[in-house]
Amino acid sequence: MTDNGPQTERRLERAILDLLERRGPTASICPSDAARAVYGGDGDGWRALMEPARRAARRLVAAGEVEITQAGRPVEPERARGPIRIRRVR
Repeated sequence: MTDNGPQTERRLERAILDLLERRGPTASICPSDAARAVYGGDGDGWRALMEPARRAARRLVAAGEVEITQAGRPVEPERARGPIRIRRVR
């Protein structure tokens, strides 16, 4: 599964929300968690879904569902460089 079309984008958004729902209220996830969940296979094919997962997180930030953090602090999605985490809005 390496298609990056609209259906995959929606699946990534849903995966982010589902993963956060299953964790504690203060927990965060990495975009790779969502990419792996949507890819669902062995190997490293999930890596092709990393940028789509980051885009999905940015859309969820715009919708007020989650926030993107770096070093435990919320950051504006367009300013984030390097590794990010995703958590529920506090």
